Formats: sequence, structure tokens, C-alpha cells
Amino acid sequence: MMSIPIDGEHLTLDQLYRVSLARAEVELAASARERMVASRAAVDRLVEAGAAIYGVNTGFGKLASVRISREEIRQLQVNLVRSHACGVGAPLSEAETRAMLLLRANAIAKGFSGVRPVVADTLCAMLNRGVHPLIPSQGSVGASGDLAPLAHLAQVAIGEGQASQGGQRVPGAHAMREAGISPLELEAKEGLALLNGTQGMLALLALALREAQIAVDTADVAAALSLDALRGSPAAFDQRIASVRPFRGHAVSAANLERLNRGSQIRESHRSPDGDPRVQDPYSLRCIPQVHGAVRDALAQIRSTVEIELNSATDNPLVFVDSGEVISGGNFHGQPLAMAADQLAVALATLGGIAERRVEQMTNPQSSQLPAFLAREAGVNSGFMILQIAAAALVSELKTLAVPHSVDSIPTSANQEDYVSMGMAGARRLERMLGNLRNILAIELLAACQGIDFLAPLRTGIEAQKAYDRVRSLSKRMDRDRSLAPDIEAVAETIALGTFSDILSGTPQ
Repeated sequence: MMSIPIDGEHLTLDQLYRVSLARAEVELAASARERMVASRAAVDRLVEAGAAIYGVNTGFGKLASVRISREEIRQLQVNLVRSHACGVGAPLSEAETRAMLLLRANAIAKGFSGVRPVVADTLCAMLNRGVHPLIPSQGSVGASGDLAPLAHLAQVAIGEGQASQGGQRVPGAHAMREAGISPLELEAKEGLALLNGTQGMLALLALALREAQIAVDTADVAAALSLDALRGSPAAFDQRIASVRPFRGHAVSAANLERLNRGSQIRESHRSPDGDPRVQDPYSLRCIPQVHGAVRDALAQIRSTVEIELNSATDNPLVFVDSGEVISGGNFHGQPLAMAADQLAVALATLGGIAERRVEQMTNPQSSQLPAFLAREAGVNSGFMILQIAAAALVSELKTLAVPHSVDSIPTSANQEDYVSMGMAGARRLERMLGNLRNILAIELLAACQGIDFLAPLRTGIEAQKAYDRVRSLSKRMDRDRSLAPDIEAVAETIALGTFSDILSGTPQ
């Protein structure tokens, strides 16, 4: 496999996933190397001229007015890394850490950070040789970037801190030595350039976005099975309805449902006027395209934000070679990503909420036209009663976790950094939410398949049958009560692998 070139301009989400999840190798592109050399030369000229440059020969934050002597410039950068490496909490996963390494390398490769190419080369080498800094997940307020997480990353790059190598926790110096990587000796501005950025929250958000796309596709698949289990009408998915309110997500989910249930014998059995007295289905069935579609449209907007940030300069100050200026600004501020994380949290809670309502519809004999709680010999058997309760508990958690983080600013740094994004916290909760959502969708898939079993010998749609068969390969039909916890876990794990969402491969998204 060829190395992925890192140039600060063309990194894609697919490449990010290959590096973070499949350990694809990377290298600094020649074009980026040239820009970095020019940017570094501009910084060196200004330092030689004695100009005051924030973070180069001044203190940081509220201490920006304190001038640093030329002899102390290098020590300033090392002290910055050490002092900011004060994160707490469980360490980020290997995939999250790899994503951070890649994203920081790509950001400085853009050529506006004023650092030497060796800084990016070192991060690339750490990726290629499996040196993964142990990065505590808590401690960032999301402006001036993800300072504490990135400081732990930078610590290993300079041969300090702690790393994970081969699954073992080792000193950063040991990991770098074993990998044959020379630790960085920081020059002016280079410590600041490693710390100032949004790469912590961006890494988590980008990885969550991938799982959210799998979840929304799986939700369409689960909903198609539930629709047949409840003998719902396909009329609401008519493309003419979508065309007069032309949201793209609506059209995609409606097309998915139509395709999945095409050829359904269950549907054909109640098409006649006297086959079913109901005029309209509940919203959790009839409005699937509107609700799932809104989630799809939200994911598209989040993706646009993430793709912009992938190749953005988020350092401060920024070096503009054409004019020779070093300008202080606020590109490190995580507000765009914090708001996107909040939007994603709402989308995940929405998918979970409507899925639980379909589970309730299937387990409630007053609405399902199926045996109570999908149980054979209800009374002796409780069937799926507690699965609906479990889904309700998970949905309640999703609702509380969806509370916005991006409006919850706390001033820091002696009120110099007086409005922060809380983007890292907003991105951190997404993994837990995705876990809840996968379990809810697993419960819906299990309930829908149990409901369809009661309608045998009639079969669901040709494509939906593939999902039914995959569920049944993991969980046999429940004829007598048993613990379904292992079944939920097995189906949820399979959802995470994309096994159900892959059924929609080839469908326009």
C-alpha cells in the first residue's frame, strides 16, 4: 500500500479512516516541505530582527506581554509542552490518537505554522512505527485549541511523557528509542505549533461521523423490518411526497425503505381495501423518511464542517510568507466543531428515540396486531417486555447526553480566554451515545424479526430478508423466555461492523 501524502490541502475522511483504523502509512509531501521551509525562514528572520512574536519570544495567554530573551526561547517551548500536559481521565483510544497525530501533522504541513519540516516528519514516523502517545481524554475547553491533549501528544514527540507501544504502557523516550525515532529538539514556536489546534475534538468528531453514517443506514434497515412486522403502509414513502418537500435526506431514506421492502409478501397480504382497516400508520412508521432524513441532512452538514477543518490552519499566530507577517488570531477556537458535535448528538438521540417508539409499537398488543410483548404463550413468557424498557432507558440517556455543550463557556487564563467552545467534551460524549444507539437498533432488529416470525409463512422484502437472515444467524427465534442480553450484544457488535448498513450498498446516499 502506498503512503498517503500529507500536504495540508488534500486530506480526505477516507484517508483519515485508513490511517486511524487500518494503520495506513503517511509521508510529508514535497510541496508541503517547501512551504514549511519558507514559513520557518520567515519566523527566523523576525526573531533575528528582535520583533515581538506571540509564543515565540513572549509568554502565553495572559502572559503575552512578558518578553522572553533569545537564550530562553527554546526552553520556553519545552516548558510550554510540560506545563500544558496536565490532562486527566481515561486515555483516548488508539484510533483516536492516530487520528490526532495525522491531523496535527496535516495542519502544520499547510505551511502557516512557522515550524521546520522535521516536526511533521516526526509525527508521521510515530504513526508509521506505531508510537502512540497516551493522551488523557479530559482537560480541554476547546480554545486555544485542545491544549492539554495535544501537549500529551507533543510530550512523546520530544521524548517525554507516556506512550502505548504494542499494547504496553511505556515511557515516551523508550517508545521513540525502540522505534528508531529521534525526539524533537524544539526551536522557537514549535511547541506552541504542536499545541494550538482543534485536532482532539476533530479526531473524535470525524470518527463518530463515520459510525453515525453506519447507524443511520442501519436505522433504515431496522425500520423496514419493523414496518413489515407492524404491517405498515408504504404509501408514505412515495417519491412524489418527497418531491414536494425536497430535502435530500428524506428522498434517500424513502428510497431505501421502498427498495428494502420491495417484493414483501406481508405487504401484499393487506393491500386490499378490506385487508386492513387502518388509514394511517403512527408517526414512528409514517414519518421515517422525514425523521431519518433530517438526521441524514444533519450528517451531511457536519461532514462539510469536518472536511473544511481537516485541511485548515488552526495554529496561532499564523505565518504569512508572502507578506512576511506573523498575525495573531483565533483559528484555534473550536466553536464550529463544538456546534457540529452538538448537532450530531441531537441526530443520534433522534434516531434512538424514534427506534424505541417502533419497538414499543411492536411490543404493545393494542397497536401491533401481534401477541403481547411478542411472546409465545404470553403470561408464562414475558417476551420482549424488558427489551422495550431497556430501549427506553437508553433513549433517556441519549436525551440527557444531547444537551448542548457549545453554549457552556467558562472563562479561563485570567479572563484572557473568556469564551471557549467546550468542543472536546461535546465530541467525547459521542462514543457513549453511539454505543447506546447501536443497542437500541439491535433491540429493534430483534423485535422486528420476532414480529415477522409471527406472520410466517409470509416473508418480508427481498433486501430486508437479508437483514432478517443476519439477525437470525446471531439470535434464534424466541419461543420461550431466555436472557436476550447476549443476543443484543452480538447484534450491536455486528451493527458496528457495518454488516446491516452494507445491505444498502449501491443505493444513492
